[in-house]
Amino acid sequence: MKKILNYQSAISATIMMLLVASCSLDEFNPSTVDLEVAYSTPAGFESLVNYCYDGLYYFYGKIDGIGIMEMGTDLWFSESKEKGFTNYGSDMSTEMGTLRVFWQGFYSTINYCNMAIYYADQVKGYTEDERNAKVAEAYFLRGWSNLHIVEQFGGVVLRTEPSSVTGPDNSPVRSTEAEFYDLIISDLKFACEHLPLDQGFERGRVSKKAAYGMLAKAYLQRTRLGEANTSEYARLALEAAREIIDNQGTYDCVLYTSDDVKSGYSKLWDGENNKTNQEFLFIEAVDHETFLNPDGDNRGRTRQYYEMDLKTVGAQWGTTEKNCAWYGRANDRGFKPTKYLLTEIFKPEKDPADTRFEETFFTQYYNSTGSDFIISQALADRYSKDASIVGDTIKNTLGAYNTTDVYYGGRSYYGITASGNTNMVDDDGDGYLDGISIFAPNYTIPADEKSKLPFMSVDPTDMFESDGRWVTALTLPLGTAYKDCYPSMRKFSSLYWIYNNQKWEGDVPILRLGEVYLIAAEAALRYNNDQSAAAGYVNTIRQRAAVTGRANEMTVDPGEVTLDFILEERARELAGEQVRWCDLKRFGKLTSAYLSAKNPDIVNFDDAKNTVRPVPQSFLDAIVNSEEFGSNGY
Repeated sequence: MKKILNYQSAISATIMMLLVASCSLDEFNPSTVDLEVAYSTPAGFESLVNYCYDGLYYFYGKIDGIGIMEMGTDLWFSESKEKGFTNYGSDMSTEMGTLRVFWQGFYSTINYCNMAIYYADQVKGYTEDERNAKVAEAYFLRGWSNLHIVEQFGGVVLRTEPSSVTGPDNSPVRSTEAEFYDLIISDLKFACEHLPLDQGFERGRVSKKAAYGMLAKAYLQRTRLGEANTSEYARLALEAAREIIDNQGTYDCVLYTSDDVKSGYSKLWDGENNKTNQEFLFIEAVDHETFLNPDGDNRGRTRQYYEMDLKTVGAQWGTTEKNCAWYGRANDRGFKPTKYLLTEIFKPEKDPADTRFEETFFTQYYNSTGSDFIISQALADRYSKDASIVGDTIKNTLGAYNTTDVYYGGRSYYGITASGNTNMVDDDGDGYLDGISIFAPNYTIPADEKSKLPFMSVDPTDMFESDGRWVTALTLPLGTAYKDCYPSMRKFSSLYWIYNNQKWEGDVPILRLGEVYLIAAEAALRYNNDQSAAAGYVNTIRQRAAVTGRANEMTVDPGEVTLDFILEERARELAGEQVRWCDLKRFGKLTSAYLSAKNPDIVNFDDAKNTVRPVPQSFLDAIVNSEEFGSNGY
């Protein structure tokens, strides 16, 4: 199978990213003549296009993208990680390291794309159609990058030429957000016109379906600017979204459908479907065979950051930090769901018709010690458990998991040991698996029942104060433990692609068909308030997420489908997929009033400045007009 990046290009791209840091992206500046020679052949030019993909490997499956794209919203909180993003405290400043990575990474991508666009006409050996198809990848990635830049930082520096041509730009000027969107839309329209329907076996390269999906997303996001022709942008978003929805056979994409065993949403996240997923439109393609990724095998850390404490609190009941390969290693945990996400976005009930909660979160954590675990009197007393559970056994569930015989570097690639692979039985007939160490549902368990459960049980009454804030170490009697026990994000955790307890080698979707349906629904409302059309798109998404035989419970009437409903539905469908910051911005919900109501742990949001992020100090220090440029109010 061909890959986008080969080893040399991956190393070169990483070095180049470091060299072109800060504002001007011009420290790497070989002669124009050398570049003209290097990029005048199809092979040389295609290696340049390959560089354009490098940046996305640092924003998906890594913390640098999670903090800035998903945190500081209504869905997540952390008292320990990325505090500037999660609660807008003093850590949110021009000196923030992950903010600088985001800025430099996307501007680096833009510079590569500008180089490809600049040199495209000089390539010998292409037909015009071949040239346009190849450079269209750069147009797509430039549009995608600028969309992230403008949504995070507002109207900053809009670059359309490579630094190797322009030389240093030490006195940049701001462009307006409208100017950013003009270029974004122009770039994505070029990509829609010229990208191929598919890229053959070159998994990860963008194709026409990615371009139409991203164009729909850009048109819709532009509606937040409040321009005179806002409804027209909504109409164009609907048109672009329908191009994919109405022609799925042409674009080789489809929503997974439910059967008697699994919902379509469950199939979406099946490991077996990951590398050929028909719902994924634009992905971070991970080379799981030879690790020819920009960061080698150091992939898939997303689940690790959303993990509950299986290292200390959980260990009291039989979980372990390093043997929980299924969940991820619990040494870098911290992001946890809000009460709003757990109990309002998702219905707090034991047997919901919607499978999206189960597919979004782990709520059951199993004994991974390698031996049976006996509940002691001291443990029962510490957690106010009924005396009847003392002496009960939590069965070991740690066992080998293999999916296929793949060997690389002298080892069995899929030969991992993980909890949840043995003794997955309910021999005592209490309705729970005998290997559960911790259970953290989103619904309330009656106190008497909870005290008699032979494992640690933590529900929303333990996790949250009455005002919706997370309990703290000062909350008695068990706030120290309960503040670190919660449902952990399950997406990107299929055992099929686990390499070890920290690394997950599955592809990561950046844009998928399910989101395009929700874009279409929202656009229909914003264009002409067509609730019937919007309900049609929403119900398609909801019914494919239903437990078999319960699709009717998921169907909503057109009158129920409002913009506020769409925002909630996007959370149910897309939680943790790095879209929520942009969603709240588009819906006008990045306000102190909204966040204090939905995520009351956010107490520092300033409506006057926090709708954009600080401009990194490394950029301000590199230009001569920093006072003129400003720092976005920070």
